[in-house]
Amino acid sequence: MFSGAMVALITPFDNGQVDFNTLDELVEFQLKSGTNGIVPCGTTGESPTLSHIEHKQVIERVVKVVNGKVPVIAGTGSNSTAEAIELTAFARKVGADASLQVTPYYNKPTQEGFFQHFAAIAEEVDLPMVLYNIPGRCGAGMTAATIARLAQIENIVAVKEATGQLDVSSDIANSCDITILSGDDSLTLPICSVGGKGVISVVANIVPADVKAMMDLILEGDLVSARKWHNKLFRLSRTMLGMATNPIPVKAAIALLGMASEEMRLPMTPLTAGQKEELKKLLADYGLKV
Repeated sequence: MFSGAMVALITPFDNGQVDFNTLDELVEFQLKSGTNGIVPCGTTGESPTLSHIEHKQVIERVVKVVNGKVPVIAGTGSNSTAEAIELTAFARKVGADASLQVTPYYNKPTQEGFFQHFAAIAEEVDLPMVLYNIPGRCGAGMTAATIARLAQIENIVAVKEATGQLDVSSDIANSCDITILSGDDSLTLPICSVGGKGVISVVANIVPADVKAMMDLILEGDLVSARKWHNKLFRLSRTMLGMATNPIPVKAAIALLGMASEEMRLPMTPLTAGQKEELKKLLADYGLKV
């Protein structure tokens, strides 16, 4: 159902408030660049520091601007099952095409807890669901066996795989036929080589056409040509995202490119002056005008 180059969209701020006009511009930029799907209110969208009202407003605004041109996969996950159900029901009501459901953070559920959490959301809200497996940020992650169990539920259709371990993608691919999406830009080509069908990309915020070009070649089966794009994108994504916790570097990059403010909400803090200079050179070396 979902494949290709999708963007984990940032949430722009201006003087402490969501900048909806810039949000519209960022969505239009993605659409013009051929992005296959837009994912608002994920980790990159700073969902943990959005109020519930803002969270819903961002989802609704993105759905409205996209206007059915590509799928909108709304980040509606939470470490509270009831809260995730509420946000997912809202996303369905305003016309989102699917939800992105992060593994519950801080709670550190058992594998049975993960299963019951996602099964409850799927039972309550009839909307396609993309699981988001990212133990590095959540404190715990799902095993391939748990994902295979969840894949038996009709509206659980994909998993965003962000463990950073290629073996996990292989295990999932060998356990069930759920769609696997890369959650790490530097691993998109490797994950797709073992069965992945797309990426929910951070770096696509600034170079969506390049991520799209790579994914198109991958889906055509031309991994040799795709590797050229992988090598070009690899240094950008690894260096940029290695500077600080996402979305700090990508917001700095967006600001340097004049696309939006780098403003974030605490506890996220900006890059240092030295890091910004390094990032500026990285972007220029890539071929971007800063």
